[in-house]
Amino acid sequence: MEFLNILPEFGGIVWQIVAFIIALSVIVAVHEYGHYIVGRWSGIHADVFSIGFGPVLWSRVDRRGTRWQIAALPFGGFVKFAGDADAASGKDSAAMAAAAVDPARLRRTMHGAPLWARAATVAAGPLFNFVMAIGVFAAIFMIQGEARDPLTVGEMRALPGEGFDLRPGDEIVSIAGLPAPAIGDTEAWDAFTRAMPLEQPLAYGIRRDGVEMTVPGPHLMPPVAVQIAPRGAADDIDMRHNDVVTAIDGQPVVAFQQIRNAVEASEGRVLVLDVWREGAIVQFALAPKRVDEPQPEGGFRTQWRIGLVGGMAFEPATVAQGPVQALRGGVEQTWLVIQNSMSGLFHVITGAISSCNMSGVIGIAETSGTMAEQGAESFIWFIAVLSVAVGLLNLFPIPVLDGGHLVFYAYEAVVGRPPSDGVLRVLMAVGLTLVLSLMVFALGNDLFCP
Repeated sequence: MEFLNILPEFGGIVWQIVAFIIALSVIVAVHEYGHYIVGRWSGIHADVFSIGFGPVLWSRVDRRGTRWQIAALPFGGFVKFAGDADAASGKDSAAMAAAAVDPARLRRTMHGAPLWARAATVAAGPLFNFVMAIGVFAAIFMIQGEARDPLTVGEMRALPGEGFDLRPGDEIVSIAGLPAPAIGDTEAWDAFTRAMPLEQPLAYGIRRDGVEMTVPGPHLMPPVAVQIAPRGAADDIDMRHNDVVTAIDGQPVVAFQQIRNAVEASEGRVLVLDVWREGAIVQFALAPKRVDEPQPEGGFRTQWRIGLVGGMAFEPATVAQGPVQALRGGVEQTWLVIQNSMSGLFHVITGAISSCNMSGVIGIAETSGTMAEQGAESFIWFIAVLSVAVGLLNLFPIPVLDGGHLVFYAYEAVVGRPPSDGVLRVLMAVGLTLVLSLMVFALGNDLFCP
């Protein structure tokens, strides 16, 4: 993944385009491979598997007669199955006519396959997007592991200040006289961090090599940028991973909660941030943006935010997650993305939150670039999230999307025959208009939303 650290040198826009193409190509390849492999298993022959559209840059034909190709426009892809009327040329039409008198050849075409085979082939694309996301999330959980209980110092972050004496391997017993709760008790940890004094150094009760002692340390949740949210105010002014905010409008800051408090109280007013970066102080002026945040209990809450994600003063020591536990986490994370996506769409349609929450190709490209700049793990995580979104979008019951085809197959299963060619042409035209309108609307958001 070293190339991810080299590409930003080519410039912001080029970097965003390259990162976007990488992300989209991976997702499209997985989606289309789902169609291809399930179609093959179902006895349907694929004539072409293409990543991209337009002029073909590279191709080869495998032993099954499928042409694998990479095309010049890397913004999508397709699988052309035998008998696919949507992509049929005159030569293909002649082949289809010949197949009509040969049951074995007809069975290998898309329109001549049984209903179950066609439905399975179409559904496989979105399904593979979900499976890919589950696998990526699970792999990251296994690599990251989970924090040791009791909380144990792994690696200290670079922070301003002197006299701190926390060391890797220290087990945290208490901070500022407050007993440290169990790692898995989320509510207790939230109360623990909120009750912590907004000052430093703090007295850490630790266990070091089996001996309990008290040492000075920074605030547990310092004002450090562990992650920069894509397209947020901090991202707009090029704040970086591991930047530490030391003051806001001249007022000293020692805890991340102080950033949150100042931003929420700003009502969008421009804030001046003093930022410690690799031993030097730099200053930024930025205006918080209104952000619609999904809530654990459902729905959204609109808050002023600058797009910084905080973390602990140190990376906690971890223990490995088992495959079953990691897989469960992957499924839960995928389901969470689906829930938040559907909830967000519902709230946009009902007007409960701004339609600016819908991003188009420019917004996705900008997000791709930002996540890639923050490291391979963040970029791969983003690809998994985007894969879920692509799979979910394709299941919408809109003609031209996979979900629309599944609706047609459901109609055929109930009525006993597919919709007429005339009805299909009209519905496909309507579906294409809807999809293009949505793309234009989202692109307008990218260009005109704050």
